[in-house]
Formats: sequence, C-alpha cells, structure tokens
Amino acid sequence: MSETHSQDHAAATRRFPPSEELAGQANVGPDVYERAAQDRLGFWEDAARRLTWEKDWDEVLDWSNPPFAKWFVGGKLNVAYNCLDRHVEAGHGDQVAYHWEGEPGDTRTITYAELTAEVCKAANALLELGVQAGDRVAIYMPMIPETIIAMLACARIGAVHMVVFGGFSADALASRITDAGAVLVITADGGYRRGAPSALKPAVDDALGRTDSVRNVVVVKRTEQDVAWTEGRDLWWDDVVGRQSDQHTAEAFDAEHPLYIMYTSGTTAKPKGILHTSGGYLTQVAYTHWATFDLKPDTDVYWTAADVGWVTGHSYIVYGPLANRATSVMYEGTPDTPHKGRWWEIVQRYGVTILYTAPTTIRTFMKWGEDVPAGFDLSSLRLLGSVGEPINPEAWLWYHEHIGGGRCPIVDTWWQTETGAHMITPLPGVTNLKPGSAQTPFPGISAKVVDDEGKELPDDTTGLLVLTEPWPSMLRTIWGDDERYKETYWTRFGDMYFAGDGAKKDEDGDIWLLGRVDDVMNVSGHRISTTEVESALVAHHAVAEAAVVGASDPTTGQGIVAFVILRGAAEDSGEELVKELRLHVRREIGPIASPRQIMVVQELPKTRSGKIMRRLLRDVAENRELGDVTTLTDSSVMELIKEKLPSSTED
Repeated sequence: MSETHSQDHAAATRRFPPSEELAGQANVGPDVYERAAQDRLGFWEDAARRLTWEKDWDEVLDWSNPPFAKWFVGGKLNVAYNCLDRHVEAGHGDQVAYHWEGEPGDTRTITYAELTAEVCKAANALLELGVQAGDRVAIYMPMIPETIIAMLACARIGAVHMVVFGGFSADALASRITDAGAVLVITADGGYRRGAPSALKPAVDDALGRTDSVRNVVVVKRTEQDVAWTEGRDLWWDDVVGRQSDQHTAEAFDAEHPLYIMYTSGTTAKPKGILHTSGGYLTQVAYTHWATFDLKPDTDVYWTAADVGWVTGHSYIVYGPLANRATSVMYEGTPDTPHKGRWWEIVQRYGVTILYTAPTTIRTFMKWGEDVPAGFDLSSLRLLGSVGEPINPEAWLWYHEHIGGGRCPIVDTWWQTETGAHMITPLPGVTNLKPGSAQTPFPGISAKVVDDEGKELPDDTTGLLVLTEPWPSMLRTIWGDDERYKETYWTRFGDMYFAGDGAKKDEDGDIWLLGRVDDVMNVSGHRISTTEVESALVAHHAVAEAAVVGASDPTTGQGIVAFVILRGAAEDSGEELVKELRLHVRREIGPIASPRQIMVVQELPKTRSGKIMRRLLRDVAENRELGDVTTLTDSSVMELIKEKLPSSTED
C-alpha cells in the first residue's frame, strides 16, 4: 500500500472525540437529540424562546398547505431589535459587535450601542426616502460595516432586503432588481480587492438603464473613486443617513413577514429568488449558531470568513451572531493581500477563537504550505468550521493540524441557501468527529438518504438526501413563483424536500455528502461521485486541489475528466505524474473510477464565492462552446485550460 493511500485511509477512519473539558462546558449535550426526537415542535419552541417576542404565537407550525410552511403563527417580533436593542438594554452596549478590517489595513471597532445607533439612523433615512414595510431594497456592496447596517435597517422597518454579491455583473444585478421589484439600491463607489479599488457604482448605473422600479440610489464612500451622478436619484450615504436621529422605535412584525430574498443559480437563466421570513429563520440561525459553534458571547471572538452577499454571510455573519450577542470579525479583502498570511495575522491580532470557512479556501492554504500559518500565533483558536461543499478528509486533517494545532474540533456543516441554517453537522461537545463527514442531522431536523423511489436506504449505501419534515428556517417560496417552488423542490418525492444532493450513509449511519446529484457521474452503470474522485486525487502528496467532471463517453456513458492543481513543491513530470495519479485513484476507489483524462492546470474556474464551476469544465471536456462565464473570478482561466486539453487523454 502506498504511503499516500494509507494516509488517506487513515484520514477517513480516524476518530476525534471531544475533550472532557469541551464536553463538560458545551452549550448542548447528548440529551438534546433525545429531547428533539420526543417533541420536535416543543424543541423548536424552546429555541424560539431564546428570542424576544412582542406577541406570543398561537401555533408552532401550520403545515396544513404543504409545501407552504408557517412557523410561530400569530407571533410578532422585530429581527433588528433581537440583534441589537435587547443587548444594549441588558447592559452590553459597550461590547464589540464587529472588529472590521479593510483590505488596505484600515480598521473599525463597532460596539453594540454604536451599531444600534447607526442602524436607527439608516432606518430613519429609509423612511425619509419613502421606503415602507414590504418594499424591496437591493444592496450591492463590498464587505464593509455599512452593508450590515443597511440589512438591519431594512429588517427594522420591515423592508425586504435583497443583497447582490458585489462581484456580480450589471446584467445579474438588473435581472434581480427587476424580479424583486426593488424601489431603492444601496451601493458604494467601490471596495478593495487584491490590493486595488474595485468599482461598484458603474454596474448599478448600467443595471438601472434596464429596469424602472428604482427611485433612489444611496452611495457609501469607500474608495473615493470618481462616480457618475444622476441628480435627484443618487444620494450620498453620509448626507442622507448622517443627518438622521439615532433614535428609532422598532415595530414588531408577523413571524411570517418577509425578511430577505436571496437569488441563487437555477437550471434556467431566470434568477431564483429564495424567500426567507422572520420568526422561524431567526430562531434557527440563532440556535444553530449557538449550538454548532458552542458560542460563549462573553469570551469568544467569532469569524465567518465569507462574503455577506451569500447566505453564509446572512445567517452566520449577521443574524445568528448578532442575535447571540457575539463579537465578530469582518474582513473586506482576499486571503493573500498583501501577503499569504493575512488571515492568520487577523486571527492573531483579534484573538479569534472560532473560525468558519470553505474547504476550497482551506485547500488553497494547503497549496501555499503549512509554513505560512506556522509563522503566526493561532493558539486562541478553539473551534473550526467548514461550509459550502463537502470537505475531503485530507483537507480536514490539514485544517485540524496546521490551523487548529491538533486541539480544535471541526464542525463540517451541511445546509443551503434554501434551508437558511445548519441542517446536518456534528455538535462539538457531543460528536466523535469523522474527517470528511457532516455526520448527523441537527436536533429537530429530519434528514434521510433514499433511493430513486424515495425509500429510505440502510446503512452503508449511497443515495439521495431528502428532508422529511418542515424546519423553521426553510425557504417559504421562490419570490413571485409558487409553482416553480413546488416544481423545483417538492415534485421528485412529493411530500419530501429534495435538496439536489447525493449522500452516502456509512456503516454507523453517519452521512457523507457527495455534492450535487448532477455532480454524480454514471460510469458503466456505476454511480460515482465527483467528490469521491476529487478526494482521492487531493489525498495524493502532489495535489493541492482537484475538480472532476463526467464527460459523455461512447463506451462507458460518461468518462471521468480530472483537472488538478499541484502543491507548491510538487513537480509536473507530465505523463509520468498522470499515470501515477490514475493508479492512485484506482487504488483509492477502484478501476471504475480511473479518470479518462487528467490535466494539470494552474487555476480552476471559480465563482467569486469560491465554488468551482464544474459546468464550464464539462463544456471544455465535451468540446462545447463555453457557457456563461460572468460569475467567474477570472475568465481567462478557461482559455488556458482549453489550450491544454488535447494533450491529456488516456491512451
């Protein structure tokens, strides 16, 4: 057995039980599963009581018209009040809400009292501009505190925010503004990315040329770039917010009042607006944030290293942490600006105790080498989290050893834009951790692995992941399109929500996510997950990152095509390396998983949230015209890959 194979096998079979100290002090213990199983609705009621409600609910769940759920029916609360005022009223106004760090090195420290005052001013500004409860407000911003202030100001007055990630094109912005019918856009002149100012206002001006619902554009000064100006429509944030009173009384809204719309990619060109409401969403994001990360608000410094423009940012940079009175870190820029140790410098500077990030970022750090984090004091860290895609065992172990010092539990969380909050995750003081597995449904969540007919599968099998009971933070519909909501999520198995993900249950009944079902390849009648082949490749000592796609093949139905990035010190020995990698995959998974082609590339096509665009790799592997590349960080990557393709095929 090769050294690498034994390492990876060891990675997948090692167990990491919680320390006695952590288990003894954890926010939730093993009894939580039993309690939730005995009385699921009572469990979520208890979770809801952690919030402040102006009016109690009459019914926990109305599921009389599936798949349209209503949670905490008749209850009333204000989301912003729960995130801000109640902490100030309880005497915590001086506690830091955010340590903000700009990419150029400028910093701001914002307390709960200061954040509350700024949100009140922004809420008053929205009201002055005629924004009413139920109106939609588009937010197209960099990672700066005003982005969070704008979201909370909307929540405070009952307006529905619709954040569009600042890397999206004018086209993407226009289609979302049109679909949501937004009346106002909040943006900035620009933000900093990779050491340079990146303009935002021009995309807004371009987008507004194709849509007619927007009355005003409010612009935050961040980079001081010159911006085009439309008198009467465009307003500076400092002018319109700066003159407002910092007093505003939050009004309570119905638990089912819309909180935000978040657009996610669908199979069609039309954007898919996922609608989240107030009471159930805040209940589950607050409770999962507290339980999954074992948050201690008086001592922890918590950092979700994601962009606020994605659901991870909404649930675990803004609403969950603030509802729990967390002290958070927020960083504007990229991990390698101005140097590859920037993140570890931030961990050291603020004494970060909890870090939550994506596997794709962890693999980038692996590629840069462990000597980078080794140059910083990371001893403040006590818990690590992973989000966005399944984490391969090798990356899990690297994260555990080189970032967590071998002492920090890792919570590998599975959830989606649609689910709103964590659905499957280990609990740090309870679970014996398995590298690479999300393991167990969160208490109060009912997730199963089923076959194509919807029948639950036994342990040690592979199938499709479904959710069999409604949950508080679930999407309520697709904005303006109830039929599409039913068709997209509820037609495959009728009364069960189908997430679109494949999953494997191991011999212990623990769940391993296998990525999107469209990332499950069918090779000679065998279902092979792209994630499993990618994990096998990354387990090889020479490989830092891998992306695998199934390309149509006349013999086998689909052939496996792999794209790999080598680790810093590894040498590209051409065909010799390709043979070695192919053999390695055969040993790890079996001959059926041996890639038809393996290409060594410098970069992989990624969206700005770090997801690998396998669709484009599939286009290349099948010699098709490239599909839409507007969401890519760097579209020239695809040209380089296309040039290299012909020379990489198996004989």
